[in-house]
Amino acid sequence: MFINNFDPVAFTVFSIEIRWYSLAYIFGILFGWLIIKKFLDKDQKYFKNLDDLLTYIILGIILGGRLGYVIFYNPQYYLSNFSEVFMIWEGGMSFHGGLIGVIIGTYIFSKKNNFNPYIFLDLISLVAPIGIFFGRVANFLNSELYGKETTVSWGVTFAKVDNVSRHPSQLYEAGFEGIILFLILTILVKNNFLERKGFISALFLVFYSTFRFFIEFFREPDLQIGYLLFNLTLGQILCLIFFSIGFFLLKKNERL
Repeated sequence: MFINNFDPVAFTVFSIEIRWYSLAYIFGILFGWLIIKKFLDKDQKYFKNLDDLLTYIILGIILGGRLGYVIFYNPQYYLSNFSEVFMIWEGGMSFHGGLIGVIIGTYIFSKKNNFNPYIFLDLISLVAPIGIFFGRVANFLNSELYGKETTVSWGVTFAKVDNVSRHPSQLYEAGFEGIILFLILTILVKNNFLERKGFISALFLVFYSTFRFFIEFFREPDLQIGYLLFNLTLGQILCLIFFSIGFFLLKKNERL
């Protein structure tokens, strides 16, 4: 049994704390951006606009992720403590909110520059698992979003939480939603599926939602929410919604 007692602060520079979660965002965006550039010809007009798009993506991740958490996971608290809505350093980000933010940001950027938004959304979907991987590892190091009690040999005791052996659900998600999903999408891209606009985006929604839906059975629900309809977590319900959207886009793509 492994005991997790990691410090959420990776290191300190001139009294400024650099946290694992901040590093996860930085490396996830950096590596993802480098990979996207590899898939685009430098002479393409899309390549020349990538740096401008990055601003929209970062804003989408931060604003969407934070507002998603506020609206989906803790609306009552923030209605009473509105001044804390944008205190991101206090924690609280939603993946699905960030996803919506990125979609909106990319759509606005694409329409502004007269591009097909799926060109960029497919590329972003391809590299999104990289950011998910780093994010879930950071969740593990922060002892947050931990799993349910278990007796399996690879159980982890999160010392900052309690003395109970738990599923390292963050690492399950890092493996499936990060590594495995990235490999699946990379194989499809190498087989020229990137030419089918919107196909990679749809598959990302389907696979991510499927992986997370089942892994959530090993994860503790959010304390302030608990279980909802049919004894499912809010995360699982959101996954069902996004799975349906992805499945619809796949069917639509087949007819094109």
